[in-house]
Amino acid sequence: MKARIGVFGIGLAAYWEQFPGLRERLVGYQKRVEERIAGAGATVESAGLVDDAHSARAAGESFARQDLDLLICYVGTYATSSQVLPIVQQSKVRVLVLNLQPVEALDYEHTDTGEWLANCSTCCVPEISNAFVRARVPFQVVSGTLDDEAAWREILSWCRAAGAARALRKSRIGFLGHTYPGMLDMYTDFTAVHAQLGAHVEVLEMCDLSKRVPAAAESVVAAKLEEARAAFTIDKSVVAEDLEWAGRVAVGLDRLVADFDLQGLTYYYRGLDGNEAERLGAGLILGNSLLTARGVPASGEGDLKTCVAMLLMDRLGAGGSYTEFYAMDFKEQFVLMGHDGPGHIAISNEKPVLRGLGLYHGKRGHGVSVEFKVKTGPVTVMGCTQKVDGSLKLLAAEGESLAGPTLKIGNTNSRLRFGHGPAEFVNRWCAEGPTHHCALGVGHRLEELKKVARLLEVEFVVV
Repeated sequence: MKARIGVFGIGLAAYWEQFPGLRERLVGYQKRVEERIAGAGATVESAGLVDDAHSARAAGESFARQDLDLLICYVGTYATSSQVLPIVQQSKVRVLVLNLQPVEALDYEHTDTGEWLANCSTCCVPEISNAFVRARVPFQVVSGTLDDEAAWREILSWCRAAGAARALRKSRIGFLGHTYPGMLDMYTDFTAVHAQLGAHVEVLEMCDLSKRVPAAAESVVAAKLEEARAAFTIDKSVVAEDLEWAGRVAVGLDRLVADFDLQGLTYYYRGLDGNEAERLGAGLILGNSLLTARGVPASGEGDLKTCVAMLLMDRLGAGGSYTEFYAMDFKEQFVLMGHDGPGHIAISNEKPVLRGLGLYHGKRGHGVSVEFKVKTGPVTVMGCTQKVDGSLKLLAAEGESLAGPTLKIGNTNSRLRFGHGPAEFVNRWCAEGPTHHCALGVGHRLEELKKVARLLEVEFVVV
């Protein structure tokens, strides 16, 4: 989902008559800024160059109607803060102030007043910052030059974070069944998710799925099984009947996701004595792994908060696989992390395996399960939890996925090393009151996740 970013430039109307050509230069610089933001995949809504208080109010009114995710103020030259504050107050989104000077340094011996004004973006940034602080407006300043790649990495990181935050705010997450009984950390206040994140929780029944599974056409089931064979190595432990059932349930899941317009799914249902609900619950792993890989994150055990974390990680391009703490290795100083059920097979280190299991530990039923480990190299884990006051909190840590043997038990599991040894890391993580699940993604994503949290106005903790 593209971020919708409002962009406006600022200057002082009194300068235009005094210094012919100055306004046109600044408009040209602003166009370069807008083109680069649009080139990174964002939708740019431009208010042009704002040069007095009247045009500022008109720009703010226009932005207020455009459902923006981020506002960017390009400072071309000096302008008063009264030209900026009304725009931001009406837009009601976080603002990024771009203090991007056209040149690295002035030619001091040959620079007249007009040329200085074309390069004095830094002049009013402290004034604007003061106005924002006193008006309780959240903001960030990015300083550099128009061609400064370090500055642009920061700007485009904000744009990607805005896209991820928008994706979550506009998402519909299905809650299929119920939470695994007794897991107090995972019980989630649906209203808090609506109120604090803007996401919609669609409550679903197993009968919503059971209605769709028998309706799957044989040709569509056959195509789904071919998709599975292409995506996975099928272990000899897989029973043909179980694989066919998993493929049929996967088709039902595709239909469920389409019919309810879901961008995420969290699920669990126990069932009993081999009844239909138990069979459906046992057949979900293949389909939910394929859904997760194509951008519809599926979290097991009814963990809605971790589905939120997975969705954010996925929209940042990190993947986001459903994960928990498995074991600590004090010899090689890593934490083994993974989970039963679906995984984000798009970030697998190698072709994932479908393994047949005669039982699912702690759950009812039997069938096929997914086994893989994430790509070696930099990784990030991110969790979503709820505090004593009901507010949601995100926490994350960067680490490294290591090569080496893992468990062959039909589960995802990876060897992860963090900045502290396994005991200290687990202690620090638990001190934040997390849920016992988290989203595991590839790459170091802390800076972008911090920005997402600021845009969502949710607390963010780095472990």
